[in-house]
Amino acid sequence: MAAAPSTTTGSLDFFVPPKDGARAYQNINAQVETGIRDRNFSLENHQVEIHNLRGNESAATLDTAGFQLFKHPAKHTAFANDTEIEKEYYPESIELIKKLTGASRVVLFDHTVRRRRPGQVDSSPDKRQPVSQTHIDQTPKSAAARVHRHLPAQDVPELLKHRFQIINLWRPISHPAHDWPLALCDFRSVDPANDVLPVALVYPDREGETFGVKYNPNQKWNFFSAVTPEELILIKCYDSLEDGSVALFTPHTGFSDPNTPKDAPLRESIELRALVFYD
Repeated sequence: MAAAPSTTTGSLDFFVPPKDGARAYQNINAQVETGIRDRNFSLENHQVEIHNLRGNESAATLDTAGFQLFKHPAKHTAFANDTEIEKEYYPESIELIKKLTGASRVVLFDHTVRRRRPGQVDSSPDKRQPVSQTHIDQTPKSAAARVHRHLPAQDVPELLKHRFQIINLWRPISHPAHDWPLALCDFRSVDPANDVLPVALVYPDREGETFGVKYNPNQKWNFFSAVTPEELILIKCYDSLEDGSVALFTPHTGFSDPNTPKDAPLRESIELRALVFYD
């Protein structure tokens, strides 16, 4: 197979805030027929140059760019049902995240399996599709809320005194992700004051919050071509170390790569979401 080009072009959807200045929101429950989620903001599409970091993997680390590629095969490889994933893949992933980050405590709070099936409506957790909408999974407000939600109440005050992060662990399932790879924006090219805005995620019983990402031509988007199931990408969604020394988050999205081989199998992947604590 020929070497992948050093750059490609992706058609990415960027966040456009509500025109009336209202707080942006999106309902988490999709309409079963259409997969559409009620929201009060819009999206605009931009053709973006996306740099292939394959062969130059060390150019991006969790603390510099906000994301990092590692090679580490998983023991659990079936990813057939949630119970098995939580029983087998969660424990090994907790230990792996500790090893790769130096964290003292890691708590996984959910996961998403995506299997691209053209024409299938993304209306329920078992039908999740890759999406081309640029986003960051957490805001500082929702990150703190996650600690309160998922950790014992007596542990929270001490944990919040120290550095903590929310990191996603993304891994292809069963074959390399030629199809619909992951685009990741280098934090060093982001204007945190102007490029991101909170979006309320409205659940039936509560509210979460993510960041919508606005288009900025200065943003530098990257991907790793043909990530294999033996590899993984850590994606930083939040870091409480806000002194300017490290990347705070990583805008990211799936995208349709025009250079994808015609016979490439459709993308299948799993992402875990982790609260990562340091002493």
